[in-house]
Parts: sequence; C-alpha cells; structure tokens
Amino acid sequence: MSTGSSGAGAGPVALVRRPSPSLADGLVTHIERTPVDAELALRQWHRYTALLREHGWRTWEVEPADDCPDGVFVEDTVVVYRNAALIARPGAPSRLPETAGTERLLREAGLFVARVRAPGTLEGGDVLKVGDTVYVGCGGRTNAEGVRQLRTAFEPFGATVVPVPVRSVLHLKSAVTALPDGTVIGHPSLVDEPGLFPRLLSVPEEAGAHVVLLGGNRLLLSAAAPRTAELLASLGHEPVPVELSEYERLEGCVTCLSVRLRGLYELREPPPGE
Repeated sequence: MSTGSSGAGAGPVALVRRPSPSLADGLVTHIERTPVDAELALRQWHRYTALLREHGWRTWEVEPADDCPDGVFVEDTVVVYRNAALIARPGAPSRLPETAGTERLLREAGLFVARVRAPGTLEGGDVLKVGDTVYVGCGGRTNAEGVRQLRTAFEPFGATVVPVPVRSVLHLKSAVTALPDGTVIGHPSLVDEPGLFPRLLSVPEEAGAHVVLLGGNRLLLSAAAPRTAELLASLGHEPVPVELSEYERLEGCVTCLSVRLRGLYELREPPPGE
C-alpha cells in the first residue's frame, strides 16, 4: 500500500512499515530494556513519515507484520544498490518473517531481486552506502557469508564492498552514517574501527550519529541530538529533527524506519494493498 504518493516517477521513494501492536516486545541486545509506549510510538511513526513526504519523498507502505515486534525497522529487510535489491536474511530468527512483504513490494515495483541464502545472515542496518562504496558491518546480525553474498550481488553493478567489524552496537548504522559529501559521522564511543573511513567526523551525542539525507543540505535526525544539530548547521546543513524516543528504547534510530530509494529508473507504483 502506498501513502502520500504523488504519482509514479515523481521523486524518491521511502519504504515504510507501520509499527506492530507488539512493538514493546522488540529485541534489545546492547542496552537495558525500558518500557515502550506503543501509542506514542505510533504517533512518532506518523510524524516521521509525514516529514519524509513534506520533503519530497513518496512513502510506500510494506504490508503490516503485526506478529513481528521489530517489523517497523523495515530497513533491515533489504539492501538496494542501483536497481538491484538484495533481500536480507536477518540474524535474529524471530525476524525472518519480516522480509516477505518487502520482497513482494519491490518485485511489483520492477526491481531486480535476489536473496541472501543460508548460512548467510545480513540485515540492512549493517549496510552504509557512500557513493559506490558499500560498508558492511560484520560480527553481530550480519555474518561473513552474508557479506560475501552481498559482494557477489552488487560488485557486478560497480560497488566496492568494505567489511567493517561491529562489536559495540547492534548494527553498523547504529554507529555511523554519512553526510551528502560522503563524510562519515559517528560518536567515538560507538565506532570500533574508525580508520576504515577516509573521512570521519565525530559528533557530540550518540543519537547524532544517525542522519537520513532528505535531499540538498537537509538532514533528518533525532530530536535527542540538539548539539549535533547545531554542529551540522554550522557546517551548512539544515537539520530536520524528529522525536523517536520509543524506537531508541529498542536500539532503533532515524535510518531504521525506512528504506530510501533514490535515482532508480522505471520504478513502478505498486498496486494498493488490501
């Protein structure tokens, strides 16, 4: 199902999935569990998707996965490079059912689709694309065989795949993301191998390590990182803050709630869901 669409071919697309009623039961691995307010989480999700649309993105809803508490973190279900989509194979067994809806939508949209096969595991939150360089976190939810299969899938299209050890956080993009000019940003406490990134900018808050590129100099980031927003504004960017407290309680961040599709050709609008 698509929401807020402005018609096929008009602007970039973000895949999203509304939170499950059982969101509060989502997995937590690197932080202490705290209560999640499901109603507040739903309001925050609606605001997040509204901000995407306000900044020129079409949002396509992947079919609900109400039996999957972590299903709202739709970024983990797929990695897209150019017009090729690699359907993930989550490292957490409880998340395996999440990928089917994403695969159906992307096939309907006309992308070339492949899948990670056992014994490989790969979650999209472990993949950071900076131009044609694809950094892949390895050591948590993504294993070496998953990295190998991603390399096989994307290198023929021009990607250079760089494995990055991940030990301190859930996913690579829990530690680092990138600015429009390719500068990688992260909080020093979260980055295990800073030397793997040619340009790394330290930010003052852990929540500030995560940005979504909205287009131009606009950056969507957590409202929990006001000092990082000030830093980025001083560098000429336009921070767009969004409240994500209930997802941050589950190790989520601003990137986890969508799959951003940019610059794809012949992308078809999927038919409305039931």
